[in-house]
Amino acid sequence: MFTDINPKLPMRNKTITKNFYLNRLDFQEFGSADYDGYLMLKKDNIQIHFFEFKALNPKENYGQVYIRVDGIEKFHQLLLDNGTSIHPNGSLQIKPWGQREFSILDPDNNLLTFGESI
Repeated sequence: MFTDINPKLPMRNKTITKNFYLNRLDFQEFGSADYDGYLMLKKDNIQIHFFEFKALNPKENYGQVYIRVDGIEKFHQLLLDNGTSIHPNGSLQIKPWGQREFSILDPDNNLLTFGESI
């Protein structure tokens, strides 16, 4: 039986990635170990893991995660308030598949799409 999923995304610089997720998206570190080249972060009931990929060309990165949220408008406003850029093609809008969504890019161009059922 499946119980959870924790996506793993590439990162070029652990400190930059960690600071972005902690300070912009209000994530927290998961666990107490500081692994070389690996980062685990959590927010509420989700985790995202990151592996070091120093040679990553962000323009060629297709890492993507879809995160379902409650209270998407409040979260969207939090990101705007702290200066987080919303993806130019991912503004907050209602999609034909019944979700209110928006998207951002992290420092390595991993696409994070946030969606809430309407």
